[in-house]
Amino acid sequence: MSGRLATHLLAGALLRQASVAGGFATLLARGDDESGGLVILCREAGRIVSLRELATDIDGRRLLRLAGPESPDEDEASAWIAKRCRSDTDLWVVDLDIAGAERFAAETISPN
Repeated sequence: MSGRLATHLLAGALLRQASVAGGFATLLARGDDESGGLVILCREAGRIVSLRELATDIDGRRLLRLAGPESPDEDEASAWIAKRCRSDTDLWVVDLDIAGAERFAAETISPN
């Protein structure tokens, strides 16, 4: 058994920590509790900054890599998320709106 946290715990941590830090997060898609993928729609003051996807680097550390279209608008982000959810029914998607959203997500997912 791996020492990695299950996806539902990571998504839940993002939701709780955003609230504690004065931001907002909502779950857009719920996937497999244990091994589903995770995509984060990063926003700052309601404006989309990026789409990030949980990945593992060559040393086995978790990181959030850029995903989807570069500098997406609402329609592009929604279309990309819908397409990913259709092709990966285990996918979790969190919409995160907080100052420094990319940094906040990375620190919450992989605090080391």
